[in-house]
Amino acid sequence: MKVNKIIDLRLMLSLMLIIGFASCSKKSGTGSGNSASRATGWDVSKAGRGKINASSDKKQKAGPGLVFVEGGTFTMGKVEDDVMHDWNNTPTQQHVQSFYMDETEVTNFMYLEYLDWLKKVFPPTEENYKNIYAGASPDTLVWRNRLGYNETMTNNYLRHPSYANYPVVGVNWIQAVEFSKWRTERVNESILEKNGYLKKNAKILDVTAEKNFDTETYLNSPTQTYGGDEKIVLKGAKGARKLTNLGKDNKAVAAKNVYAQRTTGILLPEYRLPTEAEWEYAAAADVGQREYNIYKGQKKYPWSGSYTRSGKRQSKGDQLANFKQGNGDYGGIAGWSDDGADITNAVKSYPANDFGLYDMAGNVAEWVLDVYRPIIDNEANDFNYFRGNNYTKNKIGKDGKIEVVTKDNIKYDTLSNGKVVARNFPGQIVQVPVDENETYLRQNFDKSNNINYRDGDKQSSKYFNLSDLGTDNKKGKEDKEMYNSPKHNVTTDSLGNMVRKYDKSNKRTTLINDNIRVYKGGSWRDRAYWLDPAQRRYFPQDMATDYIGFRCAMSRVGPKAEKRKSARNKR
Repeated sequence: MKVNKIIDLRLMLSLMLIIGFASCSKKSGTGSGNSASRATGWDVSKAGRGKINASSDKKQKAGPGLVFVEGGTFTMGKVEDDVMHDWNNTPTQQHVQSFYMDETEVTNFMYLEYLDWLKKVFPPTEENYKNIYAGASPDTLVWRNRLGYNETMTNNYLRHPSYANYPVVGVNWIQAVEFSKWRTERVNESILEKNGYLKKNAKILDVTAEKNFDTETYLNSPTQTYGGDEKIVLKGAKGARKLTNLGKDNKAVAAKNVYAQRTTGILLPEYRLPTEAEWEYAAAADVGQREYNIYKGQKKYPWSGSYTRSGKRQSKGDQLANFKQGNGDYGGIAGWSDDGADITNAVKSYPANDFGLYDMAGNVAEWVLDVYRPIIDNEANDFNYFRGNNYTKNKIGKDGKIEVVTKDNIKYDTLSNGKVVARNFPGQIVQVPVDENETYLRQNFDKSNNINYRDGDKQSSKYFNLSDLGTDNKKGKEDKEMYNSPKHNVTTDSLGNMVRKYDKSNKRTTLINDNIRVYKGGSWRDRAYWLDPAQRRYFPQDMATDYIGFRCAMSRVGPKAEKRKSARNKR
């Protein structure tokens, strides 16, 4: 009996302590459910005061198709050999913030969804939009070979159901970027619909070229979204439109902040291509051999060990990626296929790495966001390294409002290979380079285009003279550029015919320029040497191949980790 009384007394004391702590947290305003401001003590949850979300525990949710990659420090560019003698991956210490990445490469099925949407919203039969669908379509002729019969893939690979879950190819870097933008809008459009900010099924039934959704347009000027149709762009989330607030004189008071904002916390950051540092970090997945705060050894491939075959009992001897085993050997002999494929293979055909990402080696190589340069400049930056920043801002019209793209002011670019692509779509905000209003007296950037910073600009050239600092002497500029690459030109004559001018100059010294992008990872056409995550190559951003695909990434907002750190190699 005495033992039972002691236990009951301890339980009562424990309950009193819990209740006491809970009441203290409510009074102090530190509880996540409390709407009182810790700065002013005001109730910030009321609509009249901005309806600010004071909760501190609202975490970002992973977008469709994405998995979480916890960021950290790693050695970028570590390779065991350099048989190509490129000397372009010297090891550097880098830190990458946490982010999300596609579990698999973007598939034919996913890309066809994009093409079908474009065809419906921007009919190719209309003069203003005829180049949108064509500009987004993959180049299926990449499969052709002068001494090979590949017409079956040319005609079937993109659209035949048998290849639906195979990675899309024939997509250039520009097309991959545009797909990522489109994906952002469709995901956020669906989120707003589910939360009652957009009319249900408007994204299917009501969408047109002049009435569609763009995330940035919605955030900056909701009334211009969907062409300003108030029947589609709703005021307030679910249930918020039922009651009308009355003022002291019993007159209706217009509701404030009735549209979703960044402070609402439901919209996701943009889908985009991963940076080179992010891709390499995610592919290496050193987290799988972490012990406490140190990596035990280093990987040559996305999996542990120095071999391309599995050492596990259940799958011993199986290839762990889709690549070319040797000259004329893309998949082994009949009846005993080494990797189960001769060209690409369906995604998830091989084991995932320690981040849960599939095909980070083999199948297809992948575009990343960076402009290629031979050196990673870790002296200038070792945090979220990326070369290719080109800062822009929203264009403001004469009426003081943002300028939105329409069918009358849509712009098209003609690429060096003659392909015409849309620079922007109706419904998006027109972008212009940042100017002195944003750069004046700044220390972190001083111009819009930073692609050439410390590698390609005047200051980094051997021809730079300190006496030229601050001048704009363009005489002899072409001959004294750091990267003197071919300059192909495409123009249109007076009859509207396209004139292609191929640069035949014998004075060119390199293929590197500001339109060359990095691609990573080995492909079905590559030997095992290229499966090393640190290997890097480059290709023109407006050209496509049958062995380069892509996957999307998304930045992480909020805490670095989803779980508390754990000992040993537990994740």
